[in-house]
Amino acid sequence: MLRPLIAGNWKMNTTISQGVELVMRLRELTRGAEDIDIVIAPPYTSIYHLRFLLAGSPIKLAAQNLYIEKNGAYTGEVSAEMLRDVGCEYAIIGHSERRRYFNETDETVNKKIFASLRANLKPVVCVGETLDERKDNKTLGVVKRQIKGALKGLGPGMVKDLVLAYEPVWAIGTGINATPEQAEEVHNRLRDLLCEEYGMVANDLRIIYGGSVKPENIDELMAQPNIDGALVGGASLNADDFARIARFKKSPKGRS
Repeated sequence: MLRPLIAGNWKMNTTISQGVELVMRLRELTRGAEDIDIVIAPPYTSIYHLRFLLAGSPIKLAAQNLYIEKNGAYTGEVSAEMLRDVGCEYAIIGHSERRRYFNETDETVNKKIFASLRANLKPVVCVGETLDERKDNKTLGVVKRQIKGALKGLGPGMVKDLVLAYEPVWAIGTGINATPEQAEEVHNRLRDLLCEEYGMVANDLRIIYGGSVKPENIDELMAQPNIDGALVGGASLNADDFARIARFKKSPKGRS
């Protein structure tokens, strides 16, 4: 079993003071959690302040996005090197909201992965289908295309540092989540695809699930053989809920 990863994406929520309050509560609730990677992705404005509060805790910092260049005349953008400098260890790349609202493509996701790895940030790469694509039985074709485009040019030595997040678009922020069986089916196929492309190293790559993850469904999701963690949205803004998700009930797992 791979080391689980539970990540909270705060999106465009929380002021600095609200983030501080949330982190202080999370520190208390996750004390002693040493067998799991816990990550939070606050807004840019809070990262520097929160890094000091998280020192000595099991919680790591992630960025919600980054730009492909190291520096230059790119008003409003933030580079991977800057994010690493303020304490980030992970970066979420290719979230469906970035694709939908900011016109990100598989090509830009690919460039951001390279930028992230260059700065020693671990990319959390998001893939997932829309509701219409699922209804048309295109799920596997869509995620396969996204993965091939996102990982183009990466060798096995680079892929091992990635985290892949399967986030069906129809389940993000809707309160509707894929059933554990639906999520496991896609995760299993993703694992097979990665093994075909990169060999046995793909077995060490964590594939996490995102889409209306909450305390009520985390145990069933994490009982699936190929689900290695969760990318949590709304529930990560509630310290008690997110801590419960991070302390999911463990059960024996074997790869299918």
